[in-house]
Amino acid sequence: MANAPKTKKTKAPQYVAPESAADLSHLSPRQRLEQTEFLMSAPTFKLCPADTGYEVAFAGRSNAGKSSAINVLTNQRQLARSSKTPGRTQMINFFSIGNEEARLVDLPGYGYAAVPEKMKLVWQKELEEYLVSRESLAGLVLLMDSRHPLKFFDEQMLHWAKDGELPVHVLLTKSDKFKYGPAKNILLQTKRELEKLDLPFSIQLFSSLKKEGVDELAEVMGRWLRIDGQSTAE
Repeated sequence: MANAPKTKKTKAPQYVAPESAADLSHLSPRQRLEQTEFLMSAPTFKLCPADTGYEVAFAGRSNAGKSSAINVLTNQRQLARSSKTPGRTQMINFFSIGNEEARLVDLPGYGYAAVPEKMKLVWQKELEEYLVSRESLAGLVLLMDSRHPLKFFDEQMLHWAKDGELPVHVLLTKSDKFKYGPAKNILLQTKRELEKLDLPFSIQLFSSLKKEGVDELAEVMGRWLRIDGQSTAE
């Protein structure tokens, strides 16, 4: 991935909830996320919805379990659909969380070897344009298979996020593949690696199969999306 500019993004205008959204204020972040609905798909950055409110984007390698994580987080089995051929879905998918000014964004998977190089370059350009230019982007959830964390493209994404002052929360997915002790060791080892790389981002274990780590992720997203009843725009 090409180096991104090291300039801080302009903050999107603070969102003021309409009266129709007021009845959602009593919900916890996890309950609010269960109100998520498909909004639209954009084949290019220019066709994304209006750049207002707040968005949290999900990114990761094509086999990191992104669709499963979104479905478990929102308590909806078929909300995010994974392609039968990993790496073939190139749409930017937007989901509204109770209203259209709080959104979850499912970015195309990256780094899958079977995708033609020309297609990879096209996707990379659109991904970079979204990450660099999207003013409503409040944070990035970066998913990594806990069996193979911090691959090349993962590190590239993390370094870009640090340069752009974009908050990141790392999900080590498929933690159910390990017993409790080994899973915790992987978490600690990955934390140390992030510290060595000077990448001070939050990180957690996550299992879509066992639905573990959902509350922790929901709390992070609640703060970023200002749906936790406490956060305010900077």
